[in-house]
Amino acid sequence: MKFAKSPPWLIERFDELTVDVPGERRQMFGYPCGFLNGQLFCGLFAASMFVRLGEVDRQKLLAVEGARVFEPMAGRPMREYVVVPDALIEDSTAVRGWLDRAASYASSLPPKAKKSAGRQPAAKKPPAKRRPNRA
Repeated sequence: MKFAKSPPWLIERFDELTVDVPGERRQMFGYPCGFLNGQLFCGLFAASMFVRLGEVDRQKLLAVEGARVFEPMAGRPMREYVVVPDALIEDSTAVRGWLDRAASYASSLPPKAKKSAGRQPAAKKPPAKRRPNRA
């Protein structure tokens, strides 16, 4: 499945807004995202910015006009993730507050184990039982 690219202005805005937010910037599916302790907590998807929040903060953000549950594929919502309304993206103080809350939530989660550099060998299946040859 091919996804629409984020507009350059939104990528620049994301970089401006996340410069002081803890964590590391990595690409996921070609989009810039923020990770803390291996946990995804913010990012871009097409022309939208999303944040990962705890239940109370999630409900507060969803109450803001234009906010919605992040659903990268129709019918496949990502629980805990909310799309930041476009109007908020222009409000540096407001959106940084949500990014800080998202980073705080991510830091409360257990760190994700780092993936090893090489692939793990597939588990071997036990040999199939041979049937006696009946002729």
